[in-house]
Amino acid sequence: MLTYLQFHLVFILPPIVLLWLAGGWHPSRRFRVGMVLITVVAVLYTTPWDNYLIAREVWWYGPDTVLFRVGYAPIGEYLFFALQPLLTGLWLSRVAPDMRFRAGDFARRPRVAGGAVAVALTVAGIVLLQWEWGLYLGAILVWALPLIGVQWAVGGGYLWRSRRALLAAFVPPTLYLWAVDAVAIYLGIWQISTVRATGLRVGWFPIEEAVFFVVTNGLVIAGVTLFVWVCDLWGWLESPRPQVG
Repeated sequence: MLTYLQFHLVFILPPIVLLWLAGGWHPSRRFRVGMVLITVVAVLYTTPWDNYLIAREVWWYGPDTVLFRVGYAPIGEYLFFALQPLLTGLWLSRVAPDMRFRAGDFARRPRVAGGAVAVALTVAGIVLLQWEWGLYLGAILVWALPLIGVQWAVGGGYLWRSRRALLAAFVPPTLYLWAVDAVAIYLGIWQISTVRATGLRVGWFPIEEAVFFVVTNGLVIAGVTLFVWVCDLWGWLESPRPQVG
């Protein structure tokens, strides 16, 4: 059986290295700053949530798969918090959607619609938390959807205008993370509770794990692109112009 750190070496680091060799980061300074900020936020925001769910035994780890823990979470978990944005961000660099502000990006309809959907799903998450079997899915929705709602309330017009390019940035890393997560569960590196989850699965892959990677990759992609978009709107972090003469 692979350990958690070996899982990273086999499944997470190789695509990161390949994407780096294929061209590295997006050339925009704004993009690189946005990636650093999003990664820091991902680690800080996910840590207490993740530790709480491990303490509640929503998931646990196979024997001899964990080297050591910080709090309730193994060190491999914290690495995942940083490596997932890195992987998704490198793929986003390759897709390179237009992240410039355009007239109409403050259109009210997509901002209101996106915010309303996020509020509705947050309420659904709160309702799910009332049942033990809804703990995992409810915790995901309550944790992630308020942030997604803010993203749409601010930049929903841009996100809707750029939806095709952003979808191209979103789908491949999400499908890949679904696949490798399913492999990890199959190998017993981690296991999901059948009591504190809905029990809805595709094969042995819990629906909660699928939702987790949907919302986290969505947060990363929207977070980075909206950061660059806001910088373009306000003229922040402009690249220095070359000196002439």
